[in-house]
Amino acid sequence: MSDTPENGAAAQPAAAQVTNRVLAQYIRDMSFENILAQKGVTGDAQPEIQVQVNLDARKRGTENQYEVITKLNITSKTKEKGDPLFVLELEYAGVFLVQGVPEEQMHPFLLIECPRMTFPFVRRIVSDVTRDGGFPPLNLDTIDFLALYRSELARRTEAEKAKAN
Repeated sequence: MSDTPENGAAAQPAAAQVTNRVLAQYIRDMSFENILAQKGVTGDAQPEIQVQVNLDARKRGTENQYEVITKLNITSKTKEKGDPLFVLELEYAGVFLVQGVPEEQMHPFLLIECPRMTFPFVRRIVSDVTRDGGFPPLNLDTIDFLALYRSELARRTEAEKAKAN
């Protein structure tokens, strides 16, 4: 007997098994300021929402464990005057067990796939905090972490080019 399948084709090597498991999730830091209430202003205002997203990933002391942090800075201002209504700052972390990912692919994997897994929880926290803070719940649109990663790489490349000139 030979090691080739019946159709005569050579056996393909088994694909590497990628394991990505969430071990823990938690709020590292959060701040919500209801500026509208602090000023004593009442009434309905048309908000303009600005959302800034930053990501950070670092290896933990334990083998194959990584902490990935999604940082949101959300500012709501009135459309008419630009007066601030509220500010929400959130750092949400996930601890992941990652195995089977080649080292050269680890950075994009951590900053794309891991935040995708924790984003539904981040969205829920933002919705709950804004509602509990006296505003209609803010339901964040889905974030394209691949596009975010690519734009950050492009920004860094441009900064390096500018620095070299």
